Amino acid sequence: MSETRKFRVVYTTGAFDPFHFGHLNILRRAKAIAETLIVGVSTDELVRQAKGREPFMSLAQRMAILAELRCVDRVIPQVDKNKQRVVDELEVDAIVVGSDWRGRYPPVSCELVYFDYTEGISSSLLRDRRDESDGR
Repeated sequence: MSETRKFRVVYTTGAFDPFHFGHLNILRRAKAIAETLIVGVSTDELVRQAKGREPFMSLAQRMAILAELRCVDRVIPQVDKNKQRVVDELEVDAIVVGSDWRGRYPPVSCELVYFDYTEGISSSLLRDRRDESDGR
């Protein structure tokens, strides 16, 4: 029995540094509305520029984790923040983004779908906990 998905191609992006259960929740929800889910992973340089810190895990490691997920069909490096270029190149029908971006996301020609984050989990929180346990 085949499922009918709302969108043909859905795109989402992130640093996924480190990958956690909240990321998995959003990716599963994105796949539920997509025939094809493409995930852009911020390059190490983009993480440095956007977050002002070194990545916890390398781009290759983060991409490898995402490529192993059943809900992800394709993983690509996110080399810049130009979402419209990706929409045009990959013929994206919708972009999935966290609800904290509502009203702040750059304009694109496809639909934006906002999902709430998983309560009580974030990459920043995990890094902070690691630093505390390491005595940093």
